[in-house]
Amino acid sequence: MRVMERPGKRRRDGARLVPIAWAIGGTLALALAFAAAVTIAGLHFLHFHRLKPEPELSAANLYNLLKVAFAFAAGVGGVFALVTAYRRQRVAEFAQELASRAEDREAARLFNERFGEAAGQLGHDNAAVRLAGVYAMARLADDWPAQRQTCVDVLCAYLRMPYQPDPGPDAEQQAHRSLREVRRTVISVITIHLQSSDRRIPTAQDWRGRNLDFTGTVFDVGNFQNAQFTGGTVRFDGAQFTGGEVRFVGAEFTGGTVSFRRARFTGGKVIFDGARFAGGTVRFDGAEFTGGEVSFGHAEFAGGTVRFDGAEFAGPGVSDLAVGDRVAGGKVIFDGAQFTGGKVIFDGAQFTGGEVSFDLAMEWSAPPLGIDWDNPPLGVVAPGTGAGGTGASTSGP
Repeated sequence: MRVMERPGKRRRDGARLVPIAWAIGGTLALALAFAAAVTIAGLHFLHFHRLKPEPELSAANLYNLLKVAFAFAAGVGGVFALVTAYRRQRVAEFAQELASRAEDREAARLFNERFGEAAGQLGHDNAAVRLAGVYAMARLADDWPAQRQTCVDVLCAYLRMPYQPDPGPDAEQQAHRSLREVRRTVISVITIHLQSSDRRIPTAQDWRGRNLDFTGTVFDVGNFQNAQFTGGTVRFDGAQFTGGEVRFVGAEFTGGTVSFRRARFTGGKVIFDGARFAGGTVRFDGAEFTGGEVSFGHAEFAGGTVRFDGAEFAGPGVSDLAVGDRVAGGKVIFDGAQFTGGKVIFDGAQFTGGEVSFDLAMEWSAPPLGIDWDNPPLGVVAPGTGAGGTGASTSGP
């Protein structure tokens, strides 16, 4: 370990190590200069003009001279001791810093090895190995705050990979069930880390406020129950909800931005029952509700902004009807929902089929904007009417 460096050579953090001879000489010179300045100042204030000559050296003067000599020697020794102690302290600090850097490098190496192993497991052909990779990546995210977002990004990227919800031939159903279970586990692991501290398991760290990118993800299963979206950006842009059940029951949207722009709700059921929208912005701009059911039962809209600008609420396509399929139009249900504050906006939304029901809304003090509630569009069920497009009053249930 090199703790002595050439004069003027700087360490990487900008600190400079001065040779010890220079340090001692400089300190001694500074001490002598200070002593001389004090002596001169003292003589000046005592009105001293000249020294009284002594023809003989008396015992008293010799004693005083020896005291001065010993004091000077002690001062020089003190300078040496001070500089040496300071130097020793600096050397110890440098050694500790080098050791800390070595520990950081070793920790980073171990974390990178764990990251590579977990990523390799996620890409394995065997579903059991992929499941192990999900948990390994989650544990790494908990242990590695500096790269937590990177680990979360990898888990989200796994969900964004191409996925076909239709299992196809019988021979492929087993593989599909295994893949679906891994995807369900990824969502479950993420959700656990988005819950409040009293709900999270003790070993799970807080991932709230992290960015989550589910852009284009196909959801045929998933449970975000009681997740708290309190910061960062969460993107479901272009996601497809095509079957099964995806639950946002009791979720809280209280900060940041959660985007469902151009998401497609074409089958199954997406449940926002009991969700709380009290801050931030939740966007369903351009989303398509053309099949299945989206439920906001007993949801609370008490703050922030929820936008459905340009969303499409449509029934089955012409081709579906032509072949006689029994496909119901999409349903968006707000039974028991409370509109007490914030903004819920439907500007430019298209209602061409299906049903958007506010019939059993519980509280209507801040009704959604962008809909003529005196004459709502066909398919929009106003509060307390039981039928859409009837021109019923919206004074509240």
